Amino acid sequence: MLYTELLAIAVFLITYALIIDERIHRAVAAMAGAAVIVFTQIVPWEKIPEYLDLGTIFLLMGMMIIVNTARKSGLFEYIAIRTAKLANGSPIKVLILFSIVTAVVSAFLDNVTTVLLLTPMLLYIAKLMKLNPVPFLLSEIFASNVGGAATLIGDPPNIMIASASGLTFNDFLMTMGPIVLVDMVIMLVMLYLIYGKGLRVRPEEQQKIVQTIGALDERAAILDRSLFNKSIATILLVVFLFFIHSSLGLEPAIIALTGAAIILLWSRVQPDEILEKIEWPALFFFGGLFIIVGALVETGLIAQIAGFVISYVHTTGEAMVLIAWFAAIASAIVDNIPLTATLIPLIQDMGMAMDIKPLWWALSLGACLGGNGTAIAASANVVVIGIAEREGISISFMEFLKMGMLILFVTVGVGVGMLLLFFGW
Repeated sequence: MLYTELLAIAVFLITYALIIDERIHRAVAAMAGAAVIVFTQIVPWEKIPEYLDLGTIFLLMGMMIIVNTARKSGLFEYIAIRTAKLANGSPIKVLILFSIVTAVVSAFLDNVTTVLLLTPMLLYIAKLMKLNPVPFLLSEIFASNVGGAATLIGDPPNIMIASASGLTFNDFLMTMGPIVLVDMVIMLVMLYLIYGKGLRVRPEEQQKIVQTIGALDERAAILDRSLFNKSIATILLVVFLFFIHSSLGLEPAIIALTGAAIILLWSRVQPDEILEKIEWPALFFFGGLFIIVGALVETGLIAQIAGFVISYVHTTGEAMVLIAWFAAIASAIVDNIPLTATLIPLIQDMGMAMDIKPLWWALSLGACLGGNGTAIAASANVVVIGIAEREGISISFMEFLKMGMLILFVTVGVGVGMLLLFFGW
């Protein structure tokens, strides 16, 4: 028994080290670790379905198909141009409006897709205004991570938490929604106080900006009007079904796959075009990771750690604070997906001694908002910084760290305070 425990820990730590190191793709690292676990029969073959969270994998797959199909219509470019025009040439309004759009879109669609589509437009507007683009880029990153915490489908940790806990789309919206709303307001106020002086232009310059942006035609961004309308209809239908999925007795994954089937059937887009754009490495990464964490559960290690934590934490409030801050700080250093996968069975085992429902919200808060801590803490961060670098704009690790950690500590602190207000100490 000791041998299997040591082997499970070794595989887990080595896989984690390879994920952090990044010289080997994280999907390959997770699959290799899972192969060792299954080959040594720490997790027997017949028990793999028990640990392989298909709800999370199929939900992600369905949403990837919907987003990649909608992307072909020009929907997201249309949203970006409309947002730029609403700002009326004011840099502050651009920062606020793009942050709001990023947060809202990230709450319902993939964060990486959102920033991939909005970042080039932000850089273009900053260039027109002859302003430092860094505040706009940072606000977009922070908004994507904060906004993603609001809903069940907004960020992979939330998808994993919902699958493990049975929490519904509306549960997330009613609990995390208000926290995200307050944190967004606080974040925008902080950005204004820090960067506000550098985001001012003279009236004549603002007028030129209005004329230049006004020349952009959002209708020209629509590449396929029929697909554009069908994409909007499908996304609205899927979001509506997410709201009522618990009443219908349907899992979120079923709704996502149904939406994916509808848009592919309705649009008549060639499926191989869309399916090849699915982030298969991410899905295989999830699958491998679930099996590796399953080994820790199978050997009883998670139960032992849970017992140790419970011996020092006497109330749900204390556990909530501990999990939120641990998840937030750890997520700023390591990927929040393996972190969440590790903490989920720990929280489940703590259910023997306390009410664990508030702990799910603490984990969601910490894992999602921890992504703002460092330049490598979330995929959206890496993507935005990469696009900026290709345009000759540098955001150093330390520059990001100073602002990111400030945003992390304030938003998580406010979130923990609100959770304690909701659920008590």
